[in-house]
Amino acid sequence: MFCMYLKKLDINIGNIEWLETKNLANYEDCVKFMEKRAIGIRQNNEQECVWLVQHTPLYTGGTSALQQDLLSNEFPVYKSGRGGQYTYHGPGQRTVYVMLDLEKRGLGIKKFICNLEQWIINTLADFDVIGERRDGRVGIWVVNKDGSEDKICAIGVRIKKWVSYHGIAFNINPDLSHYKGIVPCGINDNNLSVTSLEKLGINATMQDFDDALIRNFTKIF
Repeated sequence: MFCMYLKKLDINIGNIEWLETKNLANYEDCVKFMEKRAIGIRQNNEQECVWLVQHTPLYTGGTSALQQDLLSNEFPVYKSGRGGQYTYHGPGQRTVYVMLDLEKRGLGIKKFICNLEQWIINTLADFDVIGERRDGRVGIWVVNKDGSEDKICAIGVRIKKWVSYHGIAFNINPDLSHYKGIVPCGINDNNLSVTSLEKLGINATMQDFDDALIRNFTKIF
């Protein structure tokens, strides 16, 4: 069964369950798990949850995805209930599914997105990288020496009955050529691209990133 690959992490942060899937996870199975957990959270019989995942290579289209932004069928394509447009998931990218009770936490949707962004900005600072927001462009960006900007983290969430799911996708060391099959997040601009810690010259492991991510979680949430 799919749930056999879930590992509960020994992390004590409030009443949040932290999970990790070591193997490359199937996207459809993950969505089913999140939908079920979100219902359980709303009914107060399941814990809030943060889930650390890596996926097999695939493209997902959010609720604003345009067909013309899908340039290749090299990998499976899934329509997703999250917000946003097309993005890529694959090995070397840390996908973090965040299932929180926003009502209980007193968080509106805009504030929740802002908190996710700040979480990544703070985490990047641990690697001496400056992450920045941009108006009209969801996600976290870094500025290169030539002034061009690259996206290092995508954000796409869904809120159902004030419980969040889906989350963030952060590039540690994925194969960035796989992004050529889509217009990432609908942004078609020669001065904008995608990047990773590896491309920035930072030799960080998945565990290094996870440690920083967990360390910074309580500062925001």
